[in-house]
Amino acid sequence: MEHLRVGCLLMAAGSGSRFGGRKLQAELDGKTLLERALETIPDGVFAKIVVVTSPELADHIAGYPAEVCVNDRPEEGLSRTVRLGTERLMDCDGILYLVSDQPLLVPSTVGRVVSAWRQQPDRIAAACHGGRRGNPCLFPKKLYGELCSLTGDTGGSAVIKAHAELLLPVETDERELTDVDTPETLRVLQQENS
Repeated sequence: MEHLRVGCLLMAAGSGSRFGGRKLQAELDGKTLLERALETIPDGVFAKIVVVTSPELADHIAGYPAEVCVNDRPEEGLSRTVRLGTERLMDCDGILYLVSDQPLLVPSTVGRVVSAWRQQPDRIAAACHGGRRGNPCLFPKKLYGELCSLTGDTGGSAVIKAHAELLLPVETDERELTDVDTPETLRVLQQENS
């Protein structure tokens, strides 16, 4: 299954409303959350990488081996980011959807999700811990239509719920699945890492 083309979609267009705005420019250990997310993408694993981001962050992706797709209407919700990125990666057999607010995620875990999916490419591979699904998630091509049909602030979780039998859990450390949704969560991580 090595011949399967896998794309990576880094979703970095959210407004960070629960965070109070500018979340992806917040720092942990001297790097922004956006930089950390970009560094989570392992070298040589993906046929194509697309970053869907806001107009003000597009310049921050320069220098990374990724195609930038600007979401000029992030207020339409996560579904627009999913659709824009999926449309750019339609030529891939599977797409890994990567969120940009999991600063403890490591490239080897991303690689393990891809490896697990390559063994069962009709499934949805997802990083999990103790039965709790997290991100990233890798979807097969047969579900792109459903992903592109999402509306509002809905992401791939809705598609996973509709196809629960396809879920292929990839166990990982619980800390890697930590989402930074609020300044308080980021402060806790900063204290733990200091």
